[in-house]
Amino acid sequence: MTSTPPQPPAPAGDTAPESATSPAGAPAPGEHQEARERGRGLDRTGPFDVGDKVQLSDSRGRLHTITLKTAGQFHTHRGVLQHDDLIGAEDGTVITDTAGNAYQALRPLYADYMLSMPRGAAIIYPKDSAQILMWADIFPGARVLEAGVGSGGLTTALLRAVGESGSVHSIERREDFATVARENVETYFGAEHPAWTLSIGDFQDVALELATEGPAADRVVLDMLAPWECVDAAALALVSGGVFLAYVATVTQLSRTAEALRDHGQFTEPHAWESFVRPWHLEGLAVRPEHRMNAHTGFLITARRTAHGVTALTRVTRPAPGSRDAEEIAHPDNEGFGGGGGEWTANDLGERGVAPRKIKRALRDIRQGRDR
Repeated sequence: MTSTPPQPPAPAGDTAPESATSPAGAPAPGEHQEARERGRGLDRTGPFDVGDKVQLSDSRGRLHTITLKTAGQFHTHRGVLQHDDLIGAEDGTVITDTAGNAYQALRPLYADYMLSMPRGAAIIYPKDSAQILMWADIFPGARVLEAGVGSGGLTTALLRAVGESGSVHSIERREDFATVARENVETYFGAEHPAWTLSIGDFQDVALELATEGPAADRVVLDMLAPWECVDAAALALVSGGVFLAYVATVTQLSRTAEALRDHGQFTEPHAWESFVRPWHLEGLAVRPEHRMNAHTGFLITARRTAHGVTALTRVTRPAPGSRDAEEIAHPDNEGFGGGGGEWTANDLGERGVAPRKIKRALRDIRQGRDR
């Protein structure tokens, strides 16, 4: 059974949403617009207005994010900046405080929000979110089934891609993670997103329930410990030709997911990769790579669903001797590579648990940050 987590209390001065993020309880267009006026989302352009978040950058690149209020003030040890001087100004304007210090004022981008959002679970970095949107082929109007919502970073990207004509159904086992994700997503959009459904439970249960009347998803995106356990349910939920994509941290997870897709028989040959982003230092003729870079964050693996009832064409390969030997794959010493039947835990991957106080701190930071 799936359930929708209880709605967290609204920040002081706000009216709590009337329902969870389900199609039946989605706000009417007028209600949605009123919610946006109370807490404006980041997904917009145009002159700054009351309720907008603004990212201020000084000449040394130091960043401050403020929420514009009538007669509001931003204080530093160097001077005071008046919010009224920004309200009505164009995005990208330069403004000075009472001491003559200049700030570039810009509306934060999605990548800025994702990297700075308060979080309980770890996030999927923008470089991987971009790859997921491209290679999972997330299109406007798509029906996406997502599992492992975490802190809501990827969910936000998926919702932006499908638009209000599509749908994203997110499934999360942990109710505390789901609460953090809901508040992060609603903070970004300024209100509940009408295309979003959030359920508490196991992917297998929810996917099977959704597929009772036929395939219910164009795309399945998994960010979880053991995605190979979800291959059968994903196959039932996906339309013919749909895309299966999983984000995993280790080569053992990658291998086991690939073998599960092959063993199912109705997915095309899986494709896997990882991406690295190396920033560059740009200063006159001193143009060189930065000393730090975003290296390994995770692997992505994709496969296409064949027509229902049709066995996938097997690719002819020339593997190394013993690489496909069933007895060798199933040997206890190779647990996790390809086969194996052991049950995995987060400790097997060296993941540290998320303490309850971290969840509370994330929720506090989200709620305070809406008006900060």
